[in-house]
Amino acid sequence: MPIPLSALPCTTLVNSTSQRALRSIAHTASAAKALPFSLHRTSPGSDHEAKVLRMVMFGKPGSGKGTLSSRLVKKYDILSLSTGDLLRQHIAERTAVGRQAEGIVAQGGLVPDEIMLQVVTSKLDALRNRHWILDGFPRTLNQGKLLDTHLQAQDTPLSLVVNLDVADEVILSRISDRWVHLPSGRVYNMSYNRPKVDGMDDETGEPLTRRPDDNPEIFARRLQQFRESTSPLISYYASKSRSARMVTLQGETSDEIWPKLEAVVRSSFSNLRERATARRQHSLSDTFMTGKEGWSAKV
Repeated sequence: MPIPLSALPCTTLVNSTSQRALRSIAHTASAAKALPFSLHRTSPGSDHEAKVLRMVMFGKPGSGKGTLSSRLVKKYDILSLSTGDLLRQHIAERTAVGRQAEGIVAQGGLVPDEIMLQVVTSKLDALRNRHWILDGFPRTLNQGKLLDTHLQAQDTPLSLVVNLDVADEVILSRISDRWVHLPSGRVYNMSYNRPKVDGMDDETGEPLTRRPDDNPEIFARRLQQFRESTSPLISYYASKSRSARMVTLQGETSDEIWPKLEAVVRSSFSNLRERATARRQHSLSDTFMTGKEGWSAKV
């Protein structure tokens, strides 16, 4: 299915049948191990493949994909690749594929999957030994198959597929508290992730706004669209024999899901390094705690 530029990297979700399919994914492999999440390894894979994180993440609109991806990228040496940003870059740089896409977009058309694949893989092919998370692609079964075929041919297959399983009622209850910094995409929630100053972005001090589609009626339609387009894709990654690990993480907030996601990433990719800023923060925290404990002991 083609992708309109205005929709990138927007997500879309599910009927009751697909909900049961997602839950079955979440519990299929967990019987063997008492883990707080489901870990389904769809193929043994080689040690070489397991060393490089090549990741896609799925989840309903409002499930926390952006927040969790940002945490991974901020703490670890991982590149985040936005499909929408890559397409706009190609158009701005007047590349061959960018000119094709620009003509289609200018006429109000939908960018075909094959062109979007070129947009995405033009960047991925240069990142053979880099850890990355791909945002906004694939979003349909056809896109997933196209991406898989290309990555397998390049001997750089996906190594991790994450599905965020957050209940509809939890998402619908939180959207009324959501505020967004539109230029950066940073998302805040007045219930559990408040900005330092109400109504202002933490990084820039610029005003926050509400998304026009953050109301129950429109959001319910987005959930339905997500289910229809993405559930077959999730089932595809869960059922086919390939090198990627399929992980379903459950929780109500990003803070609840984050330690589970980090545990999966750290255990699967032991050579993944923390960024220097994250290491310095840990070091300062340890120094403070040590000093505090020493002071307490003296007292």
